[in-house]
Amino acid sequence: MTPDAAAFNHISVLSHELIEGLMLHDQGLYLDATVGGGGHSALILEQSPQAQVIALDQDIQALDAARAKLHDNCDRIRFWQGNFSTYDPDDLRFDGIIADLGVSSAQLDRPERGFSFRHDAELDMRMDQSQDLTAADVINTYSERDLADIFFHYGEERFSRRIARKIVSKRPLHTTSDLARVVASSLPPPKGRRRRIHPATRVFQALRIAVNQELQVLEKFIELAPTWLKPGGRLVIISFHSLEDRIVKIHFRQNPLLQVITKKPMIASEQEKRENSRSRSAKLRIAERVPLADGAESSLKP
Repeated sequence: MTPDAAAFNHISVLSHELIEGLMLHDQGLYLDATVGGGGHSALILEQSPQAQVIALDQDIQALDAARAKLHDNCDRIRFWQGNFSTYDPDDLRFDGIIADLGVSSAQLDRPERGFSFRHDAELDMRMDQSQDLTAADVINTYSERDLADIFFHYGEERFSRRIARKIVSKRPLHTTSDLARVVASSLPPPKGRRRRIHPATRVFQALRIAVNQELQVLEKFIELAPTWLKPGGRLVIISFHSLEDRIVKIHFRQNPLLQVITKKPMIASEQEKRENSRSRSAKLRIAERVPLADGAESSLKP
């Protein structure tokens, strides 16, 4: 195991609900579109001893960790590096597809990845570290208006214009701590009580979404994924903020290839929330592939 793999610790959320929702087949073929540390894939292989998994991730450190974790089942799992929106399964069709969206605990906890204001590090935030655009590029080169739009639309930050103005006046900003301080200094003092979240939380979320184009690639993935399923196959997606969940809910309802299984999203139990704080914001939705009349599906493919 490489040092990077050993350090990539991530606790999968809603694991029981995900496995139950997949309705595993004994010899099924499954796609883990965001394998991360391999937790969900490990459960699929454990619960269905003859199943096979194709595991994707754009983060090479995550893939290394998953390979190490799943080494004993290496004959039943194949890995592919890249964003799930660019994956091409060719003629393969899956009995189930899962996606655990957003940033992982391991990415947040590694200072050099530059995702969190809890660590002083270079502003990076790239999930795929081979891409060129970093968070520092966005902060230091985008216009005040573009920054304000990012913070408002992706972070739902109501002080987006004030924050963007302050950032532009203080550029260049190179580290997570630099950015967090500028954001905090842009906001009015809280009225009556302390803020429930760190003042930079929404800005950091918005910046990460913009750097990785998370909403755009999610839209493309949800358009494609139903065409990769066998009839009766299930698509299970875990999201972590309202922007993602809204996209999943709308696409599940509007896609004629899918029947919605979860009318409302499933959330973590109180015990899981206590044991894993990341699960508090998690929402799981399930849809099932329905058969269409001969020739109808080809006209629906993107």
